[in-house]
Parts: sequence; C-alpha cells; structure tokens
Amino acid sequence: MPFAIETEGLVKIFRTFWSGKEVRAVDGITLSVEQGSTFGLLGPNGAGKTTFVKLLLSCAHATQGRAAIFGRDAREAEARRPIGYLPEKHRFPTYMTGSSMLDFYAALSGMDAAARRKRMPELLATVGLSDWGDTRLGKYSKGMLQRVGLAQALMHEPRLLILDEPTDGVDPIGRRQIRDILHTLEQQGVTIFVNSHLLGEVELFCRDVAIIHRGKVALEGKVKDLIAGSGYRLTVDYVPERLDQELRTRAKAVAQHNGSIEFLFSSREEANQAVDLLRGQFCEIESLARTTSTLEEVFVRTVNES
Repeated sequence: MPFAIETEGLVKIFRTFWSGKEVRAVDGITLSVEQGSTFGLLGPNGAGKTTFVKLLLSCAHATQGRAAIFGRDAREAEARRPIGYLPEKHRFPTYMTGSSMLDFYAALSGMDAAARRKRMPELLATVGLSDWGDTRLGKYSKGMLQRVGLAQALMHEPRLLILDEPTDGVDPIGRRQIRDILHTLEQQGVTIFVNSHLLGEVELFCRDVAIIHRGKVALEGKVKDLIAGSGYRLTVDYVPERLDQELRTRAKAVAQHNGSIEFLFSSREEANQAVDLLRGQFCEIESLARTTSTLEEVFVRTVNES
C-alpha cells in the first residue's frame, strides 16, 4: 500500500531577482506519512513548512527530488483529487453565504449538484454552523471562518486532509470540537496532515510528528516516544534520617515541594530499589512515575541543537 505522502530528497531553491542569491527553503526533505495516520509538521517561522506543503499541492515546483500522493507524482492533477486543503489565513469571498461558498468550492472539485445539496447541511451541522448557512461570511467571526473552512476542505470526502493552522483563532471549546471532528475522520481512515504552531494541540491529536528547521528534518518520530523520559520520579512525604542520605546518594536529583520529597532516578531498577528500602522501613510511597517531556520542550531543544 503506497504512503499517503512520500517525498525523497525534496529541494526548493528561491533566487532573489537582483542579486541572484539562493535561499534553500526546503533542503533535501525525505518524509513518509502512512495512510490513516495523524501527522504533525512542526517548525519555527521560516523553517520551510509552508513551502513544503506548496510542493505537495504543486503550487510550487521542486528544484530537486520528488513528491508523491498515494503513489502518484504530486505534479499530476489526478494526484490532488483526494486532497482536502485548509490554508492558513484563507480568504473566502465575504459576499458569499456559508452554504454558497461550500457549493462553489465543491463544484470546483467536481461534485455534482445533487451530492453538493446533500453534503452541505451535513457538514454545516458537523462544524456547528447549521444556523449560519444563509449568513454572509463577512459576518462570521474568525473562529467560525475556520470551521466553515474545515467544512469546505471536507466537502468532497477527501482521503487526505492537509490543514495549515486549523485551530488558529478558535476558542478552547471550538478547538475541542475540531479535534473531535478530526478524531472521527481518523477512525474512518482519513489521513490527516497538520501544519501548526500550537504544540499542545498537536500533542493531543497527532500520533507522529516531524520537526523541520532551516529546510531540513531535524527530528521525526511518534509523539509518545519523543516525549517519553528515561528517568523515574519517586515522591514520598517522609524519609527516615537513616535512609535519607543513602537515597540522596543514589538519586541523580532531589527536590522538595509542599512538604513532599521527590527523588529522581536514572533507571527503573534504581527506583525499585529505593521503593524496597522505603517499604522495608514501613514508609508510605506517594507516587512513582516515569518522567516525561512536553512536545514544546522537545521542540525547543531540537531547534536549539540543530
């Protein structure tokens, strides 16, 4: 089964008109996105994320390398038919109503009139805009425009959904609603590719991520693996004096918070040995947990080191 998205050595070089200076916006990206996965593309401003998406959509042409969508060359028109796309800072005609905009863009994708009429109310209900279909887009809030934009991307029932900052300007309840919609699509086998700066949202939703910096892939992997820590945090309310020094010697760090003592151990074996010592003295263990990082911490560390 071909990948939903597959690139190999993808390069895009821009040249300034006057000086002829080269800017390598995308610098040899090789990436694979499995069908049915939820994939997040992360990177600081200017990292090449938007250019990479434009190459996938053939809005820009690669200087070198190749890109494929479901096994087809991304430059072919047929390769783009199964894609639904929501760009960042989209601009829909404000004189259109929500319904007429959906009808217009669905017609551009090749849907017949009967299918459009059936699909529009379903999607407006899905994104929570059932009562706004006959209202001009000029009266929509920013969050409402994001939601109707998502409906636009879903009109022709795409197999691959590419979303650029899909929750930008959406309130917390709206972000939760969009995540729920995307989870439903994931369960239906739709591949979802998200380009976002909201790392907390990506961590909650995406299973796989790639961090790009200066046009290159700096880190790639499953979110659960990237945020998993290698240490263990043991928290107790009280440690007998005869054990305190021994545990402090074994631990790589010790901290006190609100009357509790936290010992950080490098391995599970060391943590279990500490638990055995404490239980041998009838001490109560408050908690023992594996340390983790947030995706934001992983992102900042990766960008600073690359």
